[in-house]
Amino acid sequence: MQPIITAENLSKVYRAGKVEVQALRNASFTIEPGEFVSIVGPSGSGKSTLFYILGGLTRPTSGRVIIDGADFSSLNDSERTLMRKTKIGFVFQRFNLLPTLTAAQNIEIAYEISGRKEPLDRGYLERLMKLLGISERLEHRPSELSGGEQQRVALARALITHPAIILADEPTGNLDSKNSDAVLDMLSRSNRELKQTVLMITHNPEAAAIADRILHMRDGEIVGIEAGKGHLITARP
Repeated sequence: MQPIITAENLSKVYRAGKVEVQALRNASFTIEPGEFVSIVGPSGSGKSTLFYILGGLTRPTSGRVIIDGADFSSLNDSERTLMRKTKIGFVFQRFNLLPTLTAAQNIEIAYEISGRKEPLDRGYLERLMKLLGISERLEHRPSELSGGEQQRVALARALITHPAIILADEPTGNLDSKNSDAVLDMLSRSNRELKQTVLMITHNPEAAAIADRILHMRDGEIVGIEAGKGHLITARP
């Protein structure tokens, strides 16, 4: 079985006039289908840069990313966009929900934007809502939802197109401990029950520990890899 994500010698240099900043240095690793992997490190370690490169949102200065057998660097802009729409679901620290739409409409519009020709599977939508615990909140607008509920809607939006990969960038960064645990539980359940590969960026070692593997970053480099707890989440009172 081939890896679903392969990073080969990824480097990224940002230039501002004559000043160069090396944000990423020769990062290489693979992620297998169905794995849950966390990438952890302090601010400025290169985590977010790596996230945006893996998601095809920016290009590396050198190196390449292979997603499910397709080399991102060989794709044109429209092909890269199609890859993101069909293969990858994104979850961000900021929920990025459209304020004038209900929770259900925020989820449905993500499916419409994906360009899929087949109609939305309502049975899958109901299963997803039940899994995420937001079935009773679908007609509420974001301003009427708690932070934890908004992040669950954002997660549903990422999952609605059945992506093979979930990329989550600090998904618990704006949440309290109770809601953080709930969102981490949802990510681990989507990994186990919906069979998505999950890669989560976080600065929080406790959150990172629920993964199967943890990649440690510092100064743009991957400096270590260790085993995680494999989704064990300790409930908070």
